[in-house]
Amino acid sequence: MSDREIYVPPGGPPRIPGPSHDICPAMGQENIMLMLQDVYDRLGQSKIAYMFPKEPAELKHAAEKSGLFFIGLLGGPPLYHQQIGPPMLRARHLPFVIDEAGRQEWLRCFDEVLDTAVDKYAFPAEHLDQFRAFLHGFSTWMVNRAD
Repeated sequence: MSDREIYVPPGGPPRIPGPSHDICPAMGQENIMLMLQDVYDRLGQSKIAYMFPKEPAELKHAAEKSGLFFIGLLGGPPLYHQQIGPPMLRARHLPFVIDEAGRQEWLRCFDEVLDTAVDKYAFPAEHLDQFRAFLHGFSTWMVNRAD
């Protein structure tokens, strides 16, 4: 990592409710993995594609790691913790310059996938708005460069 100045959002990590743990049991792990693959496919073609692996197999692997994290976050087993270790999301993202525009692009890609998530991945509709609110709130903590 370079000697760039790292921005820290004021107030530390957002104190927002996490997503419902009923989501994974309703969707199933396979659907969560498919959903994250679709998110990563969009990210790989987005304005922030330079932050993601270019090779399809490497992008798929990154999506799988993210899927493991989301399975645990959404009420499934802690597969990410078991297979990779503590998430340490902010630390893992520090090598990448993430500004507000990058955050908004990441959210746009995720939101596009969530637009079809109820039908395509059996995402429980009653939890969709709260999950979106979580993503929007928590993603502020990944921003490491002020505009």
